[in-house]
Amino acid sequence: MATMQEIAKLAGVSRGTVDRVLNNRDGVNEETKKKVLEIAELMDYQPNKAGVALAAQKKNIKIGILLYGEGNLFFEDMKQGFIDRYNDLSLYGFSYVIKQSKSHVREQLVALDEILKEDINGLIISPFNDERIIKKINEISDAGIPVVTVNTDLPDSKRIAYVGSDTFKGGQTAGGLMGLFTKGKAEVGIITGSRNVHGHEERIEGFKNIISKNYPDIQIEAIEECHDDDYKSYEAIQRMLIEHPGITAFYFTAGGIYGGCKSLYQLTQKTPMTVITFDSLEPNIEYLNKGIITATICQDPYHQGVGALSIMVDKLILDKDPEQEKTLTEINIKIKESL
Repeated sequence: MATMQEIAKLAGVSRGTVDRVLNNRDGVNEETKKKVLEIAELMDYQPNKAGVALAAQKKNIKIGILLYGEGNLFFEDMKQGFIDRYNDLSLYGFSYVIKQSKSHVREQLVALDEILKEDINGLIISPFNDERIIKKINEISDAGIPVVTVNTDLPDSKRIAYVGSDTFKGGQTAGGLMGLFTKGKAEVGIITGSRNVHGHEERIEGFKNIISKNYPDIQIEAIEECHDDDYKSYEAIQRMLIEHPGITAFYFTAGGIYGGCKSLYQLTQKTPMTVITFDSLEPNIEYLNKGIITATICQDPYHQGVGALSIMVDKLILDKDPEQEKTLTEINIKIKESL
């Protein structure tokens, strides 16, 4: 591993100049800076962790984390990922604050204003797809506060990176599973979280993409929002089965699965339906075992939390830009027999 002295010798400059360049301080012309950085990269220079940690502690860096879906088990798993990664990186002496809002745009806007009052240096957010949220994120970015989106993206905003699943491909996977389990013939009801969440809409679009191409006898009868609320999901299932008695399958793009599956368990024990969901949370596992859920697609919220915090720490403390715009978790499928 290279030292500053070795880099200085190759670059033909003093060790002090190398120190200024690698620690992003002023006083070095652009040509010299570029040369030093190229040599450091070629020699795989790694900064002294103790020195970096000491410098970071003096900055009093605070990271804001804003999620929606109060009480949502998915985000509880994600928060554990944040906590564990924070413990791994605690030598850097930064702090973080987590806030959760209800699953509505207006509540997230209020929560954004509240978290900004915490004097944060960076923001990790699971955002709603709304022009007001995009505008706010752009304002935050323009103010020098980097933003990372997690679980659901806002590709048209000035966020520096997205960490989460490929939601369109997840929808395509759900469409493929629906086709296989129904043998290509079904009337489907869709329960989604919010039409204002990019990831939820992408899961619907990916689903439509596959059934339109491969399964023309699968028809979508109705789409209803539940805002990740179990009671609303319960009611939506009851209403959809009354208004569309021909429904033979359901597709859940987000939360509200416990309430929705409870409704199905009460109404359809004698007439099993094909049910495709996301994630392997406790309610999903329970209803997989009961035979209500046919298959669930996992998107790994724990490692989404780990990855988002890692990117933000790299940016704020190590001054390291994300290696890629999107960091995607793997798509895994669980059925009853694989538990």
